Amino acid sequence: MIELNDHDVFLLKQRVRPVVNQYEFSLPTGEPVCFVEQKRFTFKEDIRFFADDSKAVELMRLKARQRFDPRARYDVTEPAGGTIGEMQKLFGTSLLRSTYALFDPQGQEIGRAQEKSLAVALFRRGVDIVPYVGDVSDWLPIPYHFTFTRDGQLLGTHSRQAFKLRDTYTIDMTPDADRTLDRRLVLAIAVGMDALQAR
Repeated sequence: MIELNDHDVFLLKQRVRPVVNQYEFSLPTGEPVCFVEQKRFTFKEDIRFFADDSKAVELMRLKARQRFDPRARYDVTEPAGGTIGEMQKLFGTSLLRSTYALFDPQGQEIGRAQEKSLAVALFRRGVDIVPYVGDVSDWLPIPYHFTFTRDGQLLGTHSRQAFKLRDTYTIDMTPDADRTLDRRLVLAIAVGMDALQAR
C-alpha cells in the first residue's frame, strides 16, 4: 500500500455507476492509491476508502454525524475508530462560494477549502437554475476549483479537469511542503466535495 503522507499530488476520478458513487485515486504516474465507495441505502452519509476495488483492506471512512443536515460535521476515521480529522461545510459562506472547514483530531480548525473564484461560483449557480441548461451544467466547461488555505496561506489546490466524461480532479498539495495537512484528510474532503454536492 502507498503511504499517502509521502505524496503531494493525486488524481481523483469518479467511476460512472448508476446507483452508487465510486472513485479512484492515483498518483500522477498512474499508480493506484485507493478505491472509494459511498455506502448505499444509509440514512447518514457513509463513504469508505479501500486499498483497491476488492475492498479487502479498508483505509478510512468519511461519515456524517447527523442525518440530512447541510451543517453536519463529518468524521474522518481509521477502520479501528481512531480519528484522522473532521470536515464541515460552512453553510452561510457557501451560499455564495462553497467553503469547508477542516479540523484536526482534537476538533481544532486547521484549514479551509473554498471555491477559488467568487465570480465563477456565482456564474455556476446562475447556470444551475436556468431551465434545461441546469440539467446539463456538469457537462459545461465551467471551472470547479478549490484552494486549501490556513490563515491566508495557500496549502494546495483542487482543480477539476475540463471536458472529461467523468469528474476528474487534480489535488496538488505541493505548497504545503511540510505536509502539515494529513493527506488522508485531504483525500477525504476531495471526495466529500464531489459526493456531498452531487457533482
